[in-house]
Amino acid sequence: MSLDRHDPEAAITEAAKSYSNWGRWGEDDVLGTLNFLDEAKRREGAALVRRGVSFSLSQSFDMNGPQKGWRRRTNPVHTMLDTGADAYFGQGFPHGHGGADDVIAMPLQCSTQWDGLGHIFDHGKAWNGRSAEKVVTSAGDLVTGIEHMAPYVAGRAVLLDLGRVIGDDDGTPELPDGFAITEEHLTEAAESHGVSVGRGDIVLVRTGQLARAKRGGWGDYAGGPAPGLSFTTAGWLHRMEIAAIATDTWGFEVRPNEFDIAFQPLHQVAIPHIGLLIGEMWDLDALAADCVADGVYEFWLTAAPLRITGAVGSPINPIAVK
Repeated sequence: MSLDRHDPEAAITEAAKSYSNWGRWGEDDVLGTLNFLDEAKRREGAALVRRGVSFSLSQSFDMNGPQKGWRRRTNPVHTMLDTGADAYFGQGFPHGHGGADDVIAMPLQCSTQWDGLGHIFDHGKAWNGRSAEKVVTSAGDLVTGIEHMAPYVAGRAVLLDLGRVIGDDDGTPELPDGFAITEEHLTEAAESHGVSVGRGDIVLVRTGQLARAKRGGWGDYAGGPAPGLSFTTAGWLHRMEIAAIATDTWGFEVRPNEFDIAFQPLHQVAIPHIGLLIGEMWDLDALAADCVADGVYEFWLTAAPLRITGAVGSPINPIAVK
């Protein structure tokens, strides 16, 4: 797929038409590509557990996160409602009983998260060709709320460590900001790791940008330049029939985007047309180091969204087990 940098509208229109899954699972579908993750694929994933070692792929949910206020996205605010001091001075419970309680306030997409099917629209159309204004209202996503996906996001996952396979000029296991990952790069990484990618898989793409942010500070991690998937991978994402894909970057696709004037054009095809579940801001570094050590790049993964009724995204704590 070639790109005319001056015409994002035509590229998006062509990709949307070529890679649409509208109607594939019926007019009432609310799962999109998660339909590919069936019972057989879960059994396949569960059989990959050999050592029993597990990895959390989540960033921390605290005030030290990457958000800087864009679209009113803030970092999580954690507040104690009752503390040990409250218990010490008495909370009114009998026989010395005391306890602590807390609350957290945060945008649902401020840290490690899934983009739901109601998150992005294309020319007023939501997933499966529905009218966006009828799907997501002030009451939330009335049709494809993230709660519908909660039972299903568990199965075989593969890591494609593009940072290590491609690397940058000085040999560090990271891609430079603005690096566009193509289908050829994804194929090269899979072959290098000795893994296959196909129907029902959850694909994790490590660029190394998060590792760089850990060393040098957040900078423009949230919304700034980043390595990521090229718009040209839309065909690969559709053809591979994967269930979901997640990256260690804020926005999944390469930034700046590959057109002169554009904003997240791959999202505009992948979510409302392909029906693809997209994860962002995943911490893949510890898992990647283990994959280097044992040479195994496939594993069991569970990454259920919270059952937040009508939400268009959800924070998660993905767990990979090898």
